Formats: sequence, C-alpha cells, structure tokens
Amino acid sequence: MAISESTSKTKILLESGTNELEIMEFTISGELFGINVAKVREIMTAQTVKKMPNSHEVVEGVFKQRDEIITVIDLGKYLNLPKSEVSGHDIFIITHFNKLNFAFHVETVVGIDRVSWEAIKKPDRVIYGGEEGVATGIAEYQDRLITILDFEKIVAEISPESSIQFESLEKLGERKDNDKTILIVEDSMLLSKMIVECLHKSGYKNTVKADNGQEAWDYLVEAKTCGDPIENHVSCIVSDIEMPLMDGHRLTKLVKEDSVLKEIPLILFSSLISEEMRIKGKSLGADEQITKPEIANLVSIIDRLVD
Repeated sequence: MAISESTSKTKILLESGTNELEIMEFTISGELFGINVAKVREIMTAQTVKKMPNSHEVVEGVFKQRDEIITVIDLGKYLNLPKSEVSGHDIFIITHFNKLNFAFHVETVVGIDRVSWEAIKKPDRVIYGGEEGVATGIAEYQDRLITILDFEKIVAEISPESSIQFESLEKLGERKDNDKTILIVEDSMLLSKMIVECLHKSGYKNTVKADNGQEAWDYLVEAKTCGDPIENHVSCIVSDIEMPLMDGHRLTKLVKEDSVLKEIPLILFSSLISEEMRIKGKSLGADEQITKPEIANLVSIIDRLVD
C-alpha cells in the first residue's frame, strides 16, 4: 500500500516550516513506535524472504520487489522484544533515506498522526540502549506515548558502510586548522559525535553542539544579543531536519528571516534530502543541502561558505 497522499501532506507541512511532521504509528510486541512518514516509501504485507549467509543477526533476508532487492530487518529482534502471541498481522515498512531502501518487519500499522515537534521530547538515555540509545524522541499524542526510533542509527549499526565514512576525508588532501566556529545541530548522539570528529579531523576545531533546533536557536539569540559580532560565535550552521522540539526547517526559517542571523551560511545535512526536500529547503533559505553519508562533501561546502 503506497502512502503518497500522506507523504504529500508532510511535504506541505515541511515546506512552510511549521515545525510539524506526520508520524506513522506501528506496534511491536504490543508497544507503540513511530517513524516519520517522510522516510516511508510504502507499507505492505510481510513477504517470504531469502535468508543470506553471514548476515547480521537481525537481518531476516532479502526479497525482490519491482526488480529491486530489498533487505529486511527484524525490528522486534533488534529491540530485543518478544514476538506477539497474535499472528497474521506482520507488516513490512519500506523506507527510503540516505539514498537507501530497507524493509522493517513490524507487527501492525496503527495509522498516521500529525504532531508538532514541540510535542516530541528527548527520551531518557536508558531507554532502548543507554547512552546512545535508539529512541530519538517520545511523542505525546491524544494521551498516547509514541517512541520515535532512530532508524539511521539502526541501519548504521547493521550496515556501517552506509553511514559516515571517515576515510572519505582523505580525498580532501592535507588540511590546515581553521578557527571558524561551526554550530552542529543534530539530535542523534552517534551522528553528532561522528560529524564533530570529522570536522576536527578536517581542521575545524571550534565546534558547538546543539541537540535540536530549539537549543540552536536559543544559542543564536543569546549570541546575537551579547554585543559581540555574530561571527565571533558562529560562522556556519550544519543542521539535521528531524529533531525534537524544533526541526531543521523551522530553524532555517527563523535564521533566514532574522536581520542579523540571515548572513550565517546554513547547511541542511539530513538523511531525508531528496529533490522535493531540496525545493522546500531552498524556499526557506538554506544555503546548501546534502545527504548525511557525504561527509567529505560537507567539509568542502563548509570550506567554500566560510572562506
């Protein structure tokens, strides 16, 4: 079943920078989870899969769909949740992000809800995995608590080659240290750490981290009002799109509508970048937009924008 209608609604919301998103709710072992509709290509009844030798323990196998081979991940097994006693409702959620397609095996799909990022809170770090847990947010909707999972982290653990590669920085050649301050806005602890390490390796030693758009905006407002030139506090902003409290599109809109902050180069660095997303980001004033694995490209763009 395709979800084109729901996806189009999300596109409209994100284009206007209203700080809203649509979440697809699904269940595993009776527990409620969610995924951003913008990451979902379609949902379908679970298919027979072909097991692959020496694959990750949570990879069920692969199946063919419209001449495309798709890897299936048992999400319940990844989360160490027991299978539900109720059978016959297994679903594949086909996702697309970071230019890759995966199928996540879940039990049921409940529906789609529109929520504000302000209603999504950062979870306690002990939930689903400790310090770098896989729960990226907890959404409260109509007296229900929905755990938003960090699907990028899941895929990065199962398929490390699909995530940020430090080795790609080598093609940039010899680097010199740069004293410009780069503001990194990223809610995933794993990806935030990797981005900062890559920037430090590339010579950008001065980095400031914010866990979401609201933290970044508070930092920028304080920097703007302290009396110093804004460039003393930030020379470039690198922001994710999906984040609790305030998303990257809303942050972009606020920055580019501000008479002082609008001159700061802003790069959207997200797994959701597509042609449709590029149109939205551009309309909001983003200076550049690239997908997350392209870390060497990110560094090259920062070089150009802060030069």
